[in-house]
Parts: sequence; C-alpha cells; structure tokens
Amino acid sequence: MDAPQAEQETTVASPVAVGTAGLLVRAFNRIFARETMYAALLMLLVLVLTGNLGKPALQLCDPDIWWHLADARILTTTHHFIRVEPYSFTVAGERWIDPEWLSEMPFWLGYLSFGLRGVYLVTAIGLCANLLFVFCRSYWKTRHGAAAFWTAILGFMLMTVNDGPRTILIAYLAMSAEMAILEAAERGKTHLLWLLPPLFCVWINLHGSWIIGLGLLALYILCGMFSLKKGVFEQVGYSSKDRKRLLLVFLASVAALLLNPYGWRMIWNPFDMMVNQKLNIGTVQEWEPLNLGTVRGEAVLLAIGLMIVANCIRGRKWKMHELGFLFFAWFAAFDHVRFTFLACVLTMPLLTVDVARSFFAKPNEKTIPAVNALFVAGALWAMVILFPSEAALQEGLAMKFPLQTIASIQPSWRTYNQDSLGGMMDFNYKSPMLDTRFDTFESHGVLGDFLDIMRFQEPLKLLDKYQIDHVLVSEQWPITTLLERTPGWRVVTREGKGDDTVVLLARTLSAGANQSQCATVSAPGKP
Repeated sequence: MDAPQAEQETTVASPVAVGTAGLLVRAFNRIFARETMYAALLMLLVLVLTGNLGKPALQLCDPDIWWHLADARILTTTHHFIRVEPYSFTVAGERWIDPEWLSEMPFWLGYLSFGLRGVYLVTAIGLCANLLFVFCRSYWKTRHGAAAFWTAILGFMLMTVNDGPRTILIAYLAMSAEMAILEAAERGKTHLLWLLPPLFCVWINLHGSWIIGLGLLALYILCGMFSLKKGVFEQVGYSSKDRKRLLLVFLASVAALLLNPYGWRMIWNPFDMMVNQKLNIGTVQEWEPLNLGTVRGEAVLLAIGLMIVANCIRGRKWKMHELGFLFFAWFAAFDHVRFTFLACVLTMPLLTVDVARSFFAKPNEKTIPAVNALFVAGALWAMVILFPSEAALQEGLAMKFPLQTIASIQPSWRTYNQDSLGGMMDFNYKSPMLDTRFDTFESHGVLGDFLDIMRFQEPLKLLDKYQIDHVLVSEQWPITTLLERTPGWRVVTREGKGDDTVVLLARTLSAGANQSQCATVSAPGKP
C-alpha cells in the first residue's frame, strides 16, 4: 500500500488579474516617464520665478489687465461687442474695437470664479502651457528629454518679459500651435496643415500677433518653392501637390481672418499700429531695444552663443525656412525687447536640436518611474504651497495702486492720471484721461498732450485745455512739484510708500475740490 501523500495547494493567479496588473504597471511607467518629471519641474519653475522675480504678491500689478477685465465685463453683461471707447472723458464715444476680446475672457472668468486668485491661476496656467509647449516641441524634434528640459529653462528666461497677466500669453499658444503644425508637416504629417485656417480664425480674435504668424507661414511657403543643396543648406523643394496644398491653406487662412466681430477693421488693426502709432511704439518700454545687460539680454546672448558653438562642434544641414525663422526671431528680439518671448517660441526647438547633437550623449532609456512619480508629487505639492492667498495678492495690489484714492474719485471729475493707473480706474468705473490703450488716444491727439504735460511742456495750458480739475500721479513726477507750488491747486491726499507714493491734487475752485473724503476699499469690486 502506498503511503498517503499530503496534498499541496497552490494558488495560481487569474490570467485576467495578471493582465490587469501588467496593464496598470505599464500605464504607470508610461505616465511617469522621465519627461513627465521634467514637465512638473518646469511648472514649478514658473510658479517660483514669475511675478517680479518670485514675488507673487506683485504678480497682478500689470496695468493692462484691469481694462481687459473691464472690457470682458462689458461683453458679458451687455452681450454686445464694444464698438466705441467706453471709459475715458477724452475720447469716450469715439470708434474703438477690442482686438483681444477672446483672450480677455479666461481672465474674466477666473476673476468671477476665484477673485484675484483666479486671475493669478489663469496667468500661471498660461505661462506653464507656453513653456510646456516649447518643451514638447523640442522633445518631438530630438526625442531627448534632458536637452529639451535645459533649453526650456533658458527659454523661460526669455519668456519673463511677459510673465504677468497678459492676453499675449494666450496668443503665443497659437504661435506655438502653428509652429507645431509646420514641424509635424516636416515629419510627413502634411494633412495637419489644414488645421491652420481654423487656428487663424481663433487667433485673430485673441491678439494682433496673428499677423506675425501669417507672415511666418508665407515665409515657410516661399522658402520651399525651390531646392537648394549648397554648403550648410540642404532643402528639397515642394512637389506640385504640396505647393497646391500649401497655397490653398494660406488662402483659407487669410479668408478665416474675416470671421471676427469687427470685419476688416480687426484685420487693419496691427497694420494701423505699424503705420500710424509711432508715438505709442516710441513711448512704451516693451518696444525699446533689448538691453544686453539684463537677464533677458544675457539669455539671448547665451542662446545664440550655444547655437554657434554647437554648430562649430558638429554642424548640421539647414532648411531655408529654419534660418529665416531664426534670423527674424533674433532681429525682432534685439529691436524690441517684448519679442524675446517670440524668440523663445521660434528658436528653442532649433537650439535643442543643436545642443542635443553636440553636447548631450544619446538619451538613456532607463528610468525609475516610481522616483519620477515622487518628483512629480513633490513639485505639485510645492505648487500648492506656493500658490498665493487672496490676501497676499490684495496686499500686492495695494502696494502698487492707490485703491482708496481711486475709490474716492467722483463721476464729475476730470482727472489727469498716471497712465499705469488708467486701467484700474476703468475697472472701478472711474473715468481717466487715458489708460494704456495708447492706440486710440494717439489717434485723437490725447497721448501727445498727456506726454507733453508729463514732460513739462506747457503743462498748465494743457491742463486747462482738457478742463482738468484733479491730477492723480506719482509723487516723483515733475507735475506734482509744480502744482504743489501753483496757486489754485492743493494736495488732497497721498497714498503708498516710497517710490510708489501717489498724490491726488485738486483745483481749489473746482466744483468737486471739496469732495476729498476717501472711501475705504479692500479689493477691486466685483459687479
């Protein structure tokens, strides 16, 4: 008789369970690849360094955002597009269009939903989206995450020229989208070119920078009309089928520009700035040439130097449109500092190709997804911790804007105001002499007179011309010293500290001169 044998039970996992677990592991590994960690770190970089070099309380002190919010408020409350100037006492009722109405809406919706934190959130999302788009395009070109990461950091230094709540943040997403479509077409996905007409349809309603995008598309088409193989150039001309497709896409993109609420006037708007707004361009700081002694200037020199050295180490063949985009971007950045952001969008993917080829080894495919996930979680947690409170943002506003003094302005007053305060006056239903929408004020001569007063060219005569009864400007301005010593004027109040002190002066014989009691406000009011 055989001895009894103990029965051994073995647990065999279900094939379905094994398959599900494997699928989850693969999904986890794919989600938390090294590139995901790079993206999270870039987002953290945006939150740490933006807003006056890492001072989030001052992030919302951009003077433009307040009249943008006022524009969106009019659109959402009246359900009509603005067609005449609605704020100032100098050009009110004159024809005016709102060329950035669509890009104003996210900021307004953010403000309605979360107050000042909502505006800050939209700004942070816009900056992160722009930086991540540049990072992704660089990675798609090279498949080298480390090279794309470091060039994105360099590119971010160029982006800081517009790191506040600016509508152009959304427009630059359209610029990156156009570049991504053209780069995909270079990789053989030419059917994606048909996304350009709808892109331009949206873009013209976002910002006047659509004209740059259309010009770049024209340059791309022209450069591919011929073949060139000489020296560093290696380009194969388009086939007849590709030429036809590109020309049709271009014509469709031009036609799409008409799909806006203002018709041809919206299309003419950027041309009007180039042709008729010399004073505007000559006055605004962003239109000044690039200062090489600043952080942005040094970043530009570093980017150009890296590209030159990389091509000296290991040269590559260039297509004509690549060099065309490159030279245009750097010329624009040197000519006007505001275009360093544009240079980042156009040049960083090209720089990544050179840097990856000459300075980086072949990317190591090995990574530890769990460690990457830990970095991602840490970055997200840091972003939550660093996100400013409503009180901190309000405190930052109070440091830069005389909120109590603006609240005290009466409807009957005709106030000569510092241009940077005009937007906040618009938002608080106070009529300024002008704000930073310099286009309409220049065309009616108001900007020139405003600057003459500021520069001390017959200021008293010009104040009389506009029947100015109150003046709201920085204590540092010469007009403040003059009026303090001029009979018939008196100081009503001072608000702020140090160089940010703002003075309100009034004519002593003005009908509203005795109405000087300041109302107390804690924040720009919601409607």
